[in-house]
Amino acid sequence: MVSSSHEAMHRIFQEYPGLLSGISEVLGVPLPSPFSVTVMPTDLTENRPVERRVDTLLRLDTEGDDGPLLLAVEAQSRKDPAKPSGWAYYVAYVLNKYGRPPLLLVVCQDRSTAEWAERPVDFAAAGWPSLTVRPLVVGPHNMPVITTTAEARKDLPLATFAAITHGASTDAAAILKALTGALRDAPDGIRFPLIEFVSQGLGTLPAALEWRKLVAVDLSFYTSPISEEIREEGRARGRAEGRAEGEARSVLLVMERRGIDVPDDVRERISTCTDPDTLLEWLGRAVTATSAEEVFGGEARQDGTPGHEDAAPA
Repeated sequence: MVSSSHEAMHRIFQEYPGLLSGISEVLGVPLPSPFSVTVMPTDLTENRPVERRVDTLLRLDTEGDDGPLLLAVEAQSRKDPAKPSGWAYYVAYVLNKYGRPPLLLVVCQDRSTAEWAERPVDFAAAGWPSLTVRPLVVGPHNMPVITTTAEARKDLPLATFAAITHGASTDAAAILKALTGALRDAPDGIRFPLIEFVSQGLGTLPAALEWRKLVAVDLSFYTSPISEEIREEGRARGRAEGRAEGEARSVLLVMERRGIDVPDDVRERISTCTDPDTLLEWLGRAVTATSAEEVFGGEARQDGTPGHEDAAPA
């Protein structure tokens, strides 16, 4: 199943094809600047029961006599010995179909996978390589570490992409903080999609939690699926806390109406309990109990110390 992190690492090129120019500059690989971009079909399936799809395929119309540049982007999350043969298929198929070899760009989030993907792979028979696959690879090993807001503002798509590729690094928190500062001043049409790309690109990495915290600091400037998710989490916590408070009052009310003695330590234990399920259990016992000991059912306190119910009866 394709992950949202996988999607973000290649779909960002569909939304911000100018990102290729920033990567070209970072890597020192001269690539033409496009003046128009066309998202092409990614289905590279032939008329046989084998389905092959490249992650993203773009046609970038450029100045000069070389004609358009075909860009095939693949997001790679781990080493896969079978993948180079798939890449060879993509390159050969696109060349055969469109009459132009594509630039194969592989995007990684960890250094070891990126270094593995960079190695040229020869497909040889009888010692003679008929085909060599050598993708252009970007990842944490060559993307800039952007930890200042001023630097991030210079190229927001590149800063966003760099933040995604460095999601597992020790600098992730500083990178994300710098990006947040830069995005605050960006127009909504640029800011919101990039925030979503970071959220999706970080996937389940620990840095994703840091990003959520940074976004949650000031949601007044931001409304989108991630912000709504954060708000809903807050509302859910509020509902749970409100439910717990109401059930705690119910437990105390039933105990008082039934004439059960409620010492201060018992009242505090019930009032400070935040687990609705525990409170419901106590409420059920309070209906028939004749003492606080019976309400708690001999349970130990949540802090591990004996409760009022553990004291020996007088």
